[in-house]
Amino acid sequence: MPDPLVLVEETVAAVLDPDQVTAHLTAGAAATLADGLPGTALLLAVVADGDTALIDAADRHWHAAARLVAGSRPDGIYAGPGALAASLIYGSAHLPAARCQHEALDRATAWLSARAQGLAEHQATRKRAGTPGTLWGVYDTIKGLAGIGRTLLAAAHLGLPEARPGLTAALTTLTRMITTTDDARLPGWWVRAEDHALAVPGTLPPSGTASTGAAHGIAGPLTLLALAHQAGNSVPGQEEAIATAAHWLLTRAAPGPSWPPYISGHDLAHPQTVEQLATAPGRRDAWCYGTPGIAAALHHSGQALADPALISLARQALDTLARRPPATWDTIGPGLCHGSAGALEVATRLNHRPLADTASRHTTDTFHEAGPVTGFLAGRAGAALALATHRQPTSQNAPWDGLLMLA
Repeated sequence: MPDPLVLVEETVAAVLDPDQVTAHLTAGAAATLADGLPGTALLLAVVADGDTALIDAADRHWHAAARLVAGSRPDGIYAGPGALAASLIYGSAHLPAARCQHEALDRATAWLSARAQGLAEHQATRKRAGTPGTLWGVYDTIKGLAGIGRTLLAAAHLGLPEARPGLTAALTTLTRMITTTDDARLPGWWVRAEDHALAVPGTLPPSGTASTGAAHGIAGPLTLLALAHQAGNSVPGQEEAIATAAHWLLTRAAPGPSWPPYISGHDLAHPQTVEQLATAPGRRDAWCYGTPGIAAALHHSGQALADPALISLARQALDTLARRPPATWDTIGPGLCHGSAGALEVATRLNHRPLADTASRHTTDTFHEAGPVTGFLAGRAGAALALATHRQPTSQNAPWDGLLMLA
């Protein structure tokens, strides 16, 4: 088996030059956290450990990314200005204070805070108009308030006052989304079929869906609310929202436990049996949709509510996954989003040694099967971060895996 640290060093060496990172990417992809310079800058900042050359390289990546995102439309934390902002905020937590780009951090935080307030107002406008359901782009981790809010919480931990208005807006909107609904059968994060803008027509139920996972489901907002509550950042109703969302996940668990990626509007109105939940199609073992991300959400919820039953269930879910050979996981490759590195990072963060060891071996053995070396979500940059963290877990208030709603 290759040495994981050798793979990390190999990846770092391959991405040192920002021009090499962008050489085989479109300008749009190069500006994203998922595929391009914000992700490689983050890798360099996290592994630098005071190494001036690596910190300088991270700075070069951030400056190159800033040129690429200039004039981009607003989005979440994985594309455009939000991707650069998130990379700067999380990456800076791993750097010496003297090497942080303080003016850039202020601007990045102010931009994200304004974006959060804009999304909050968009959701409020929908509700005032009586429009049913909500949008992925309002609440989820990749594009919405869960990911933006978690990044603003990280910025608040860094002492950046610009984070507060946006963080409060995110917490308030997500709390109201969970605790108030016009139809008791449909949770506040139910999305109409016609509002799934990224879905291939005909691939989702016409009755709409309520997603479960960490990337596009309720596990993302739930984690933000739980982590913020533990950190002393709460709004009225937040504790109720944590309990409501956690209970919803508990009642939608199949034996294991495991979770289908979504519950259709029809099945929300006509509850499924345990057998139906167990056989529902879709990914169940990855960070984005499945046990790792949901287990992290339940773990943090249990800590926020002082509920050992939630923490125990999260552990049970990871125990079940750890007992299965990685070859049977419905993951793809060694990446963070769909692959084994996502399970590795969850297991590392939740201190589940058996799963961490299994996922580390599998990620190491399949490392070169990853997508582009530059990729944070599906490529080797993200997998290298998980391998490096497994060897030496970070304890910052703004650890990089906040981007995955894991800490």
